[in-house]
Amino acid sequence: MVSAFVLSLAFPGFMSANGIGVLALIALIPVFAVIRNTTWRVVWAYGFLFGFCYYILFNYWLKGFHALAIMIVPIIKGGEMVFLFLALKAADSLFRRKGYILQALIWVAYAYLSESWFAGYPYGTIAYALYRYRVLIQIVDITGIWGVIFMMVLPQAFLGAWLRDRLTGAGEKFGLYIRRNIIPVVIYGVLVVLTVIYGIVRLNYWDDREPDRTWRVATVQHNHDSWKGGYETYLRNFNNLRRYSVEAMQSDPDILVWSETAFVPSVSWHTTYDATGTEWENIAALTRDFVSFANSLNVPLLTGNPKGVLDDPTKPAYDEEGNQNRVDYNTVILFKDGRIEEEYAKQHLVPFTEHFPYEDTMPLLYRLLLANDYNWWEKGDESVVFNLDGIHFSTPICFEDVFGYISAEFVAEGAEVIVNMTNDNWSKKTSAEMQHAAIATYRSIETRKSTIRGTNSGITCLITPIGEMQDIMEPFTMGWHIYEVPVYSQETYGNTFYVTHIDLFAKIGIALSVAGLAAGVILKLLGFIRGRKEK
Repeated sequence: MVSAFVLSLAFPGFMSANGIGVLALIALIPVFAVIRNTTWRVVWAYGFLFGFCYYILFNYWLKGFHALAIMIVPIIKGGEMVFLFLALKAADSLFRRKGYILQALIWVAYAYLSESWFAGYPYGTIAYALYRYRVLIQIVDITGIWGVIFMMVLPQAFLGAWLRDRLTGAGEKFGLYIRRNIIPVVIYGVLVVLTVIYGIVRLNYWDDREPDRTWRVATVQHNHDSWKGGYETYLRNFNNLRRYSVEAMQSDPDILVWSETAFVPSVSWHTTYDATGTEWENIAALTRDFVSFANSLNVPLLTGNPKGVLDDPTKPAYDEEGNQNRVDYNTVILFKDGRIEEEYAKQHLVPFTEHFPYEDTMPLLYRLLLANDYNWWEKGDESVVFNLDGIHFSTPICFEDVFGYISAEFVAEGAEVIVNMTNDNWSKKTSAEMQHAAIATYRSIETRKSTIRGTNSGITCLITPIGEMQDIMEPFTMGWHIYEVPVYSQETYGNTFYVTHIDLFAKIGIALSVAGLAAGVILKLLGFIRGRKEK
């Protein structure tokens, strides 16, 4: 529980606006000591306790989203760590002297697998605590976050094993322990030195790079309460967006960016289907006002806006009672020359709140979620790269930028700038928004592309290819800002190793973890058989 508390402090949270990242380098030492000291009968319970406590503390702001969320996430993460702690215990039991190496690999495998299933949730992954220690994380353009995780966990597993043995009277002095493990210690020391050298070299390299182009991006932060809807709310938000956009246009931007679902009435739906005589008539009129305003701009408008399509193509858009025959995608639209020129539909939906595919297998949970005002989006299936006057960019929506593979796939398809469209206003906590932005910094390093974050209420900023946040707008305020976004073309700089080999090091970690555990079991069995024969 102390480890869970200390690790939570490493991130932006209720005690520190930016987090105390260095704590993540020591927070897990007691965890590994406990795993070594405890028995198989209860180690799983320690796993659940650690995961539950950590995410209750780290994600305390989820209570602002929904009462269910602050319980669902810690329970899921605690459940995941039941299996993690069992695997870590197996590594320690099978390789008593050098198990810490396998434990570090297992933690890498866990971090990858835990974000790869339906409820995948990378928030709280230990590597993201070091977002301000840029010299230590430049290696992610090769290894992804997986190399950073390994480098952070290995010494803590090593020290945790020694600490337990020393406290129980079964271990040697620290100097002797180091000498007995001198080869792994030296190899790790060399890796640390190489990591730092690589970080220094890459930081200096990108400090000296001139962009191929500079893209003037105007962002509007309208600070809308995500839970409020209806015509009056949509009208007020549109008026705020319009007012700040007119101000921003005086600075002659190349593009105007609004946030995720900034304009809620579906432009595609209401410009396709006539709502006359239905309860949606006012909403449709507001959509026409949007189209008129967007046409009055002399630059393209990029905004979050739901895409409404027919749920049943054999039926009309509205029935006799005026109900819509409609399903929605969470989309970003590029509005130019009086029409939607291109759009991107969110591919990785938020589990439980935007997407729940288990209606048949878990009907009770499905109905509970619906009863608590959760609604589902349809899922996009294409990594769209927008092309605007030769600027190629892609738009991960909301928490899509917490998954490294999504941004990497965009860049592999030709994106030269990442434009994250986010609405974190519901959290009501700057720490929640900073946690999200901290994760986003790794996407710029992994791909060596600039990221511009266009948000509802924060963190609106520019992120450079070395992971530095610049020109942060004040969270939870209205306003606008002009960003000079450096564009680094693939023709000049190519793609990083990570982009061309997405999550390779995570997959290596999984393979080595499985192979290590299997080898340990086989060796134990051979030893048991040999012992039986000798008797």
